[in-house]
Amino acid sequence: MKNNDWYRGMSFYQIWIRSFKDGNGDGIGDLYGVYEKLEYIKSLGVDGIWFSPIYPSPNADFGYDISDYKNIHPDYGDLAQFQKVLRKAHELGLKVIMDLVVNHTSDEHPWFIESRKGKDNPYSDYYIWRDKPNNWKSLFEGEAWEYDESRGQYYLHIFAKKQPDLNMDNPKVREEVKSILRFWLDMGVDGFREDVINFISKVEGLPDGLPFLPAVNGMPYYKDGPHIHEYMAEFREVCSEYDCFQLGEGPMTTVKSALQYMTGDTKSLDMMFSFDHMMADCVYTEYVHRSFSLVKLKKAFTKWQNALNGRAWNALYLENHDHPRVISRYGSEKYWRESGTMLAASYLFQQGTPFLYQGQEIGMTNIRLKHIDQYVDISSHTNFHTYHLKDSIEKRMARIHHSSRDSARTPMQWDATKNAGFSEEKPWFYVNPNYKRINVEAEEADADSILNFYRKCLALRKKSKTLLWGTYKEYFPSNEHIYMYERAYQNIRYVIICSFASHPVRVMKPKEYYGRKGKLVLCNYPKDAACDDRGYGWFRPYEARVYRFDL
Repeated sequence: MKNNDWYRGMSFYQIWIRSFKDGNGDGIGDLYGVYEKLEYIKSLGVDGIWFSPIYPSPNADFGYDISDYKNIHPDYGDLAQFQKVLRKAHELGLKVIMDLVVNHTSDEHPWFIESRKGKDNPYSDYYIWRDKPNNWKSLFEGEAWEYDESRGQYYLHIFAKKQPDLNMDNPKVREEVKSILRFWLDMGVDGFREDVINFISKVEGLPDGLPFLPAVNGMPYYKDGPHIHEYMAEFREVCSEYDCFQLGEGPMTTVKSALQYMTGDTKSLDMMFSFDHMMADCVYTEYVHRSFSLVKLKKAFTKWQNALNGRAWNALYLENHDHPRVISRYGSEKYWRESGTMLAASYLFQQGTPFLYQGQEIGMTNIRLKHIDQYVDISSHTNFHTYHLKDSIEKRMARIHHSSRDSARTPMQWDATKNAGFSEEKPWFYVNPNYKRINVEAEEADADSILNFYRKCLALRKKSKTLLWGTYKEYFPSNEHIYMYERAYQNIRYVIICSFASHPVRVMKPKEYYGRKGKLVLCNYPKDAACDDRGYGWFRPYEARVYRFDL
C-alpha cells in the first residue's frame, strides 16, 4: 500500500480543456495551449491539475460521453502531447489527475456498438438492456430508457440518450475499468476524479421509481447501490499499488453516505465532492432557482467541516464545469472585485484540499446570450424546453442566464486582444463581452486584483500549519450577512470574517476573543482596516479579513 496522503496539503486547478487555451489555432482549447500555460498555473500557488475529460468523444455532453478511454481527443492533441504536458507538469512540481467516467460511455464507444448488435454478442451485457422500461426519468434528457431498433430492446441512460449506462454487475466491465486505471497510472498520472461514481451500482430488478419525484424518481435505486462498496474496493486495490489518490463526485450524497466511502472497511476514496454548499440558491438544474441564502451556505460548510474533522478530508470548491460562475450567484457583479476576493477567503481557509476552476481566479462571470439556440449545453436546452413553459421566453431565459453550465465554459480570458487571447481564430463558443476588463494580463498588473488575492490566500494557507491542519469552528451561524470561522492548531488561531452584504455591516468579536487583539494578516480591500479590542467594527461591502491570534 502506497502512502498517498500528499493530497491533504495541496490545492488543485481544474482545466476544462476546450475553453482553456487554443495552442494550434483552430479555435478549440488543447494540450498545446495547456503546455504554454503551465508556468502560469504554477504561479498561482497550486500544486496540481485536474483535467476534465480529454478523451475521444462525440461531445454530446462535452467529454463526459467517452468513445475511447485510452486515447486523447484529436481536438486536444494526442498521447505524445499529453505525455509532454505530464512531464513538464511534474518538472514544475505539479501533480496531474484525470477524470474517470465509468457510469456510462458514449453510444459511439465500440463496446456499445457491439452490444446493440444482439444478445449473443460478447459485449451484450456490458450495458443495461430491458424489453420493457421502468418509469425512471433521465437527469438530462426525458425518459431514462431509449429504444434501440437494431437490438429490439431499451437501454438505460441516467444522463443523455447518447450516454448509455454501463452494467457494472458484469465482472468483465469491472476488469475494463481496472485496465483503464492501469493504462493512465502506468503513464504517470497521479490520481483520478471519479465522475458520478456513487451511481455505478443499480438495485437488482430496477424497480419503478417514486412517481411524485420528477427527474430524480429513480435515484433511490441507482445512488449508493447494493454492490457499490464491493466494486469500489476492486478499483481501490488497483490504485493502492500506485502513489495516487481517488477523489469521487457524489451527486446528492449525504455526510453519512460520503463517510462510508472515505472511512473504515469500505474506504475506497480519499475525498468526495459534495453538492450541499452549491444549493444555497437552490440551483440543481435550471428549473429550480431561488434567492441566495448565506445561512444555508454556512450550514452546509459547517456540517461537512465538523463531520469530517479527524475522520476524513474535505474537497473544497466553489466553481467547476458543472456550475455557473460563483460571483454571479453568491457574490455581486456590481461589487465584482470585492465579492470575488471575499468568496476566495470564504472557502480557501477551511480544512480540506481546495480546487480552483479555470477563470475563477480572475473573477469570470456568467454570460448572458439572447437566445436559447446560442447555448450548447444539453441540460440547458432540456430544461428550457421542459420546465416553466407557461412563463414568458424572457423569464425562462433569465433562468438560463442564472444557471446554465455554459457560463462556466466560455473561453478563458487571457488578455484584452481579439477573442480574449484565447485563440487567433474564432472560438468554438462565445467569449464573455467583459473580457476587455476581466482578463489575466490586466489582473497581473494590479496588486489588488482577484488574481493576486487568490495567490495571497494560497500562499498564506500553504505556510500555516493552522490553516492546513487546524480544527474548524463557526461563529454567529444565524447571521444573515457575515460568515465567520476559526481555524485552531496548538497555540495559534486564525479568524476568517467574510461579509456577504452589499452594504456596510457591524461585526462584533466572539466572546472568546474579548480583550484579545489579533494581527490583521489579510484584507481584500486595498487599505487594511484597523482592529481594536472592543470589536471588529464596520465591514465594507463584501469585505473579507483574516486575523491571527497567538495565544
